[in-house]
Amino acid sequence: MAATPRFRNDADAASDADPHLAPEPASADRKHPVDETLPPLKMFTSGLQHVAAMYAGVVAPPMIVGPAVGLSPKETAFLMGASLFTAGIATLLQTLGFWRIGARLPFVNGVSFAGVTPMVAIGKDRGHDGIAVIFGAIIVASLIGFLLAPYFCKLVRFFPPVVTGTVITLIGVSLLPVAFNWSQGGNAKAAEYGSMTNITMAAVTLVIVLALRKLLRGFLQQIAILLGLVVGTLIAIPVGITDFGAIKDADPIGFPTPFHFGAPQFEIAAIVSMSIVMLVCMTESTADMLALGRIVGRPADERTIEGGLRADTLGSAISPLFNGFMCSAFAQNIGLVAMTKVRSRFVVAAGGGILIVLGLVPVAASVIALVPLPVLGGAGIVLFGSVAASGIQTLATAALEKGENALIVAAAVGIGLIPIAAPEFYHAFPKDLLVVLDSGISTGCVVAIVLNLAFNHFGGKPEPEPSEREQSPAAADPVAAH
Repeated sequence: MAATPRFRNDADAASDADPHLAPEPASADRKHPVDETLPPLKMFTSGLQHVAAMYAGVVAPPMIVGPAVGLSPKETAFLMGASLFTAGIATLLQTLGFWRIGARLPFVNGVSFAGVTPMVAIGKDRGHDGIAVIFGAIIVASLIGFLLAPYFCKLVRFFPPVVTGTVITLIGVSLLPVAFNWSQGGNAKAAEYGSMTNITMAAVTLVIVLALRKLLRGFLQQIAILLGLVVGTLIAIPVGITDFGAIKDADPIGFPTPFHFGAPQFEIAAIVSMSIVMLVCMTESTADMLALGRIVGRPADERTIEGGLRADTLGSAISPLFNGFMCSAFAQNIGLVAMTKVRSRFVVAAGGGILIVLGLVPVAASVIALVPLPVLGGAGIVLFGSVAASGIQTLATAALEKGENALIVAAAVGIGLIPIAAPEFYHAFPKDLLVVLDSGISTGCVVAIVLNLAFNHFGGKPEPEPSEREQSPAAADPVAAH
């Protein structure tokens, strides 16, 4: 396909998805913003901003799983470093890619939180054997996912704007409780959790980020989140909520020795459990790629999603080799792309390189860990809210006044909010089902797809008139088409 017409279509799709992104002028010798490179300093600082936004999400799962299976604090710290290292590898697979692997979008990958509960159940109090069984299950589940990717990606035809808008909105809304938890301190058992000090620091950081976005221009405005985190951390030092202990205890150099906890072990029950988690991750990654494609003006088609799912699953299969867990998309970084308008995939690739360095140099990783969770929570409110705002913008193109589209959104959002608004709602259900039901994104996505099929496809619904088709974003955007 010639570069010029493809670029024009992508730009038009971008303006449909986000009115703040003006269509780019078509040019045969100009790259799409996704494929542009930035000067080295801008590349590094923008990539570092992505790392700062995702850092807490990457290290949280090993912090939970390590103690649960009976690892020592030093071994848990080793898991955290390995998770950073493997997240970097998975991110490079997504952004740079090779062959038909990688979405080649500014797509950040890291340890999936969806697998935490099943992994704890698999390895609880089993020590190194528990970790070995977890790693074996992840390897098999990831290889199964890799083989399914060419078929799973065909689900994209069932993601018109009424579905994608609903799912993108749910992604943002589902992430907001994470920001609220960080704002309170992150650890509900701590005495200072929810203290006025923590919440005030989150509010101060939020105001700083908003002020920087308003007052700064150009590149400095694009890294307002990073600057806000730095300023918020500096303010937090005299307040007394910045912990320097991580720097004192960190090793200067460390490498995630392959199979540090022993060779992987394979148990059928564990493999089935992690395979379900993989399907959940693939569903969420598909939705994330569709959201990101709209935001950057390069709609994700079947081939893009296939490549992205292959990168997800290949990264997850490689991860246990270096003592890491299952990897999937990090939706919070989609909010960063939407907010900064920096759409270059090479910026995120730089972030992947930084993650690898952090995994190899624990003392450098500890510097990122200096950012107090309340500070990160204040910035997270803006980041995650930006994702929800992008979903609302997409819903605005979904012709909610026609047919039962408004009903589809109402039911899907309502059911998707259950795990957020009522976390114990499914407490009586089997634990295996909770892997899916506890993910509002997955349940909302499934409900939206099923209802869209029921109301808009089955039952012989007449095709729209040509005039309606011309005005429909789904008609203009083949990726969003029914």
